[in-house]
Amino acid sequence: MKENLIAMIKDINPQCDVDLIDRAYHFAENAHEGQFRKSGEPYFIHPVEVAKILIELKLDSSTVAAALLHDVIEDTEYSFEEIKQHFGEEIAVLVEGVTKLTRMSFESKEERQAENLRKMFVAMAKDIRVILIKLADRLHNMRTLKYQSDEKKKEKAMETLEIYAPIAHRLGISKVKWELEDLCLRYIDPEGYYDLVERVAIKRKDREMFINQVINSLHEKLDEFSIEGEISGRPKHFYSIYRKMVYQGKSFDEIFDFLAVRVIVDNIKDCYGVLGVVHTMWKPIPGRFKDYIAMPKPNMYQSIHTTVIGPKGEPVEIQIRTHEMHQISEYGIAAHWKYKEGKTTDNPKKLGDKLTWVGQMLELEKETKDPKEFMESLKVDLLTNEVFVFTPKGEVINLPTGSTPIDFAYRIHSDIGNKCVGSKIDGRIVPLDYKLKNGNIVEILTSSNSNGPSRDWLKIVKSSQAKNKIRQWFKKERREENIDKGQEILEREIRRQGLQQPEVAQTKLLNTIAKRLGLNSEVDLYAAVGYGGITLSQILPKIREVIKKENVKKETVAELMEKDVAPQEKPQENKEKNKKNKQGQGVSVKGIDSIMVRFARCCNPVPGDDIVGYITRGRGVSVHLKDCPNLMSTIESIDRLIEVNWDTTKPRSFQAEIQIRAYDKKGLLSEITKVITESKITVNALNARTNKEKLAVLNLTVEIDDINQLDKIMQKFRGMKEVLDVHRVTT
Repeated sequence: MKENLIAMIKDINPQCDVDLIDRAYHFAENAHEGQFRKSGEPYFIHPVEVAKILIELKLDSSTVAAALLHDVIEDTEYSFEEIKQHFGEEIAVLVEGVTKLTRMSFESKEERQAENLRKMFVAMAKDIRVILIKLADRLHNMRTLKYQSDEKKKEKAMETLEIYAPIAHRLGISKVKWELEDLCLRYIDPEGYYDLVERVAIKRKDREMFINQVINSLHEKLDEFSIEGEISGRPKHFYSIYRKMVYQGKSFDEIFDFLAVRVIVDNIKDCYGVLGVVHTMWKPIPGRFKDYIAMPKPNMYQSIHTTVIGPKGEPVEIQIRTHEMHQISEYGIAAHWKYKEGKTTDNPKKLGDKLTWVGQMLELEKETKDPKEFMESLKVDLLTNEVFVFTPKGEVINLPTGSTPIDFAYRIHSDIGNKCVGSKIDGRIVPLDYKLKNGNIVEILTSSNSNGPSRDWLKIVKSSQAKNKIRQWFKKERREENIDKGQEILEREIRRQGLQQPEVAQTKLLNTIAKRLGLNSEVDLYAAVGYGGITLSQILPKIREVIKKENVKKETVAELMEKDVAPQEKPQENKEKNKKNKQGQGVSVKGIDSIMVRFARCCNPVPGDDIVGYITRGRGVSVHLKDCPNLMSTIESIDRLIEVNWDTTKPRSFQAEIQIRAYDKKGLLSEITKVITESKITVNALNARTNKEKLAVLNLTVEIDDINQLDKIMQKFRGMKEVLDVHRVTT
């Protein structure tokens, strides 16, 4: 397997660092030893296949090495610092950029997905190779998706179609985009996919004969004009055909994608020469001509497209481009971002211009607090088709289809948008809700006396960028108005829902909710509601949750402090037991030789934790974590705290609780049990359930010697592929 990989990269990139690839290969192979994919194959096959995809995209040695290592931080015990130590900071940063946030706890699936994407966009902004590795990772996972459950297949296919295929399109990597889309279709609509495959197969022979006739005729004509060119049939992509049938209501026979020819020539002059030849041979269909050479797409794609009535009256699409344009069409940003052992072959500023949308995605995330809203806005910005319009100076601006002059104004500059009072399209005044069309020349009319944007604009604009800029204006310019409006809206809804609290309690409650939403205070919460930055649907469930928790707390925390300790032994029963309850429990109390010592069940401290003692009424000293929430929030007097220390001379076992969240799959419990058995630890209690997100949640109470032993078993659980999160339960 390694020899094949090395031979492949030597063939495509002779300047590669073979020693680096070899070291990364062996490091990753050892790190993933004993891990297996759902197919039953060794897990290490996956990073090798990801590396091969990137070699095909002609990426550099560092990217290929990072691809081999891309799951090491996430799925093994190795850390960022260890990768950095072995392979340097550049490769470590790439690996870290691809690593998901599996060790953090999130309130919802949307929050986890949004945070992972935010992390990815931040890493992309620093080094575009992060997303190239991620796309290769997703492509191989899609190629092997058949081993997942039906529910998982559809979930992954939808996420890929909504996020990763559009990112590949934005980067111009059609080679990856088309394959991702076809693989997604197979799992989203299997019946439609296989029906389409069958229909295309039935017409294959007739189609090939027709295409060959077009190619031969075109070759003869180009020879007459001494134009050299490679002519071939263009590959058919099932998702493109399917989308036109479903979303454009076209019949199978109306789609021109079946009958398509590509002509590749040496220079731009020959591109237009071929176009002239084609149009003299066959009649062009009006409205089916596009010149992406004169006006390239934002993803760098360049080509001439024309559809003509070919032989026998059949429509045929012809694409004309140079060899360099073809490379960019296939490999997109990867064709420009070729690293020569740390040096790029393209101008960094030009590359930055091509990736401005990454910054827009980051800006969108900062302005959108609700993860669900962020995901929806992201899908709109990535998925929506684009419209290309011109500034009066001839600069091309691309916007989502359905955009208005207001979207255009905010794309130019925030001040232009805020002072916009009207617009002209092709020299003619139009209303601000006019839907822009390809080729429009847009002029924005502004006034220094403008009162600023209207709230109605939020219903008119299409782009997330414009919406965020409008909200920012209201947030900054009309804070007092927003506070009053937000307070009125929120308090009216609180009363209507029966969630009204006493004034002091309500202020405390809303301050708590504000902090959960990333705001500083109750006033900021009112302002955010007033300008539309936060919706009632984000706030009310959190209010109900906090009130419910408060109502459940029937005992005071002081009572909990007294009760939340291990059961008391009866000293009279056994003198040895009595000794254990005193200084034989692994903890010594400063300045006291003989006193009852117990461990608080609210935080379950174990050796290695920072601890403190709390003198209870008649029940000795209760040992807590120093940062135990119960202890910190409820202690009546500082005089009841006492210094305690771990006594390692008297070894004993301690109980600790671990919570595991994982994908619910057959055999999960047995795999967890296997890890426990191999670790030689005792489990005193196990509780397993499925939560509302269809994830398995397991709580284990284990006996351990110290914090190091606990960390090791938790690390092993994190190394399991199905496990999303492992944490210690301390309160």
